[in-house]
Amino acid sequence: MTTEGLDDDGYIAREGSLDRVPAEFAPVVATARALVAETFDDRLHSAYLYGSIPRGTAIPAVSDLDLLLALRREPTGADRTDADVLETRLDTSFQQIDGAGVLLFSADTLLSDLERHDLGWFVACLCTPLLGDDLATALPRYRPTPLLARETNGDLGLAVPRWREQYATAVTDDRLRTLSRVVARRIVRSGFTLVMPRWGGWTSDLTRSAEVFARYYPDRAGQMALAATTARTPTADPTVLTLLIDELAPWLAAEYTTVHGRKAPRP
Repeated sequence: MTTEGLDDDGYIAREGSLDRVPAEFAPVVATARALVAETFDDRLHSAYLYGSIPRGTAIPAVSDLDLLLALRREPTGADRTDADVLETRLDTSFQQIDGAGVLLFSADTLLSDLERHDLGWFVACLCTPLLGDDLATALPRYRPTPLLARETNGDLGLAVPRWREQYATAVTDDRLRTLSRVVARRIVRSGFTLVMPRWGGWTSDLTRSAEVFARYYPDRAGQMALAATTARTPTADPTVLTLLIDELAPWLAAEYTTVHGRKAPRP
């Protein structure tokens, strides 16, 4: 039994901190904070960083900037348009990042019973407060349980048909590389959460996730290692994309359902 990624009481320790932001990315984070406050103003309940930048593992010109914004009401089309503009401004202003992404949810959704072990857990454990009152204070502490596994990635099967459609219509190498990154990241994270309750700990590191998965599914270790490599270094290679989308992902989705069941349906 491991205690990796857990606090002294056996709960998943919150990742990331503003203190861990690498010096190269400090101006990006400062500008993001200012632009979020300026753009969303009284619509905003709170804002969070997540991903490699607050974990301190970001690589200049390779890593992206990830933000989650909790709004005081359900996001509208206008909110999404403002978020898209914000993404573009950040991406074009800083060579340190390779893209910016902004997730939008209402604070009520993030605190809802339905999202307690998915988006709520995400905020409480994987997000670093940037602005506003931290929603984590209204959320429980989390252990690496089968319930958490089911509610975080128990809907992988729903993504596979969408990936196949995107693969069939992708006409440029850039679109294929973007797709390979999205697919590979989701596969590796799902592979890890599949075995997380048995392993008894937590990690967001993709290489480590693939290694932990391989302990329990050695026959799939090579494929998962390839997924981890692709998540870090996207590819347009059709052989890799076909393996991930048409072989590894369907198997993983079926195994996930067998082991943990299906995620509770969303409206």
